[in-house]
Amino acid sequence: MFAWSKLSAAQWIDAWEERFAGNPNLVIEYVKGGRSVRVRVFCNTEKEAREIKKRFGGDIRAVKKADWQKAPEPPRPVKVRDVFLLTSATGKADLAEIRRQHPKRQIISIPPEMAFGTGDHATTSTCLRMLVDVARRRKGTEWSVADLGAGTGVLAIAARKLGSGETFACDFDPFAVATATRNAARNGTPEIINREQDVLKWKPRKKGYDVVLANIFSTVLIQAWPVIAKSLAPGGDLIVSGILASQAWDVFTAAASEGIGFTQVVRKGKWVTARGGHMNDLVEAAG
Repeated sequence: MFAWSKLSAAQWIDAWEERFAGNPNLVIEYVKGGRSVRVRVFCNTEKEAREIKKRFGGDIRAVKKADWQKAPEPPRPVKVRDVFLLTSATGKADLAEIRRQHPKRQIISIPPEMAFGTGDHATTSTCLRMLVDVARRRKGTEWSVADLGAGTGVLAIAARKLGSGETFACDFDPFAVATATRNAARNGTPEIINREQDVLKWKPRKKGYDVVLANIFSTVLIQAWPVIAKSLAPGGDLIVSGILASQAWDVFTAAASEGIGFTQVVRKGKWVTARGGHMNDLVEAAG
């Protein structure tokens, strides 16, 4: 057993929680004084610990058996509406048993990794619920999807299982892209287009996408609104999250400057998720 650790300013605690969301081996401790935190991830192998160090720096140490008496519990399965059950299980026998117990649900298998989005984080779970609602409204039509900041690819996978057509997913992190590609194959949706792409430098196709999903940090969302607005097709549905409640006003104000508005805003803990679209489309729908 090995442990990776790194000291960080306390202001980045939300970023660390989001980056390792779903990983049951994450431990964050405040250092005396409260201005810093120590982020630790316990790993089964040294290779896993070194992969984290390669990405984030920090230190690695071997963990004595006495320091690791009880294996952590895996993330609990997450139910989304009456449609999905998200699980960290990957074994054929385990998945077969889960399907037997939940015959009316579609099963999505997302093992905990360093890429964000296992379904148990407030932002991901709320995005999934909104996506189910959007898909029901679009049932019987052909609709395309762009998942920006895809992480594990769970939102794009869910979209395909809900009946989406062309589905594009991107992330600036090559590790996340590789993870999303594996998860797409694992869940029977290998046709998803996964690309390494910085959303701030992305040039979306001219006709846009019918549904755009963006579960990314508030600071990035604010900068990305011009691109996101261009990526959303006329009459399109937009779902965004990764927004801290304390930053929501700034995010929505920046969106409004690009002609984007929201008709549904959900707060879950300290996180905000919103659904909307182009303001002119929203006005027409309301009228």
